Formats: sequence, C-alpha cells, structure tokens
Amino acid sequence: MDITRAKDIYASKDKIAVHLDGEPVWIEHVDSDNGMATVQVGSRPTNTQTVGVERLEEQGK
Repeated sequence: MDITRAKDIYASKDKIAVHLDGEPVWIEHVDSDNGMATVQVGSRPTNTQTVGVERLEEQGK
C-alpha cells in the first residue's frame, strides 16, 4: 500500500479491511513524512505496531 491510500483509509468513514502479515488491523495514525503507520492488531487495543505502509495490504484489492 502507498502512503496516500493509507491516509485515505484512515480518513474514510467506511470499514475497509486492511491486513498486516495476514492479520486484520485498524490504522490508528499515518506518518506521511516517514511513510509509517501505527496500527492496532486484531481487537486488542493494547496491541499496536508502527510499520512501513508498504507492509499493509488492503483486502479485496
């Protein structure tokens, strides 16, 4: 995924399925300057990771 799409998904009111290494994630923050995103893995609010947006995969695309 590229930074623009990550920002679009983050700003969207629609539910858009995104996965990181096969696990469903929610995008919580996008750092455009560094090409990074902070995501919540699964349904565990304390399980967050900051990863390069290129590692994120939009499902159904």
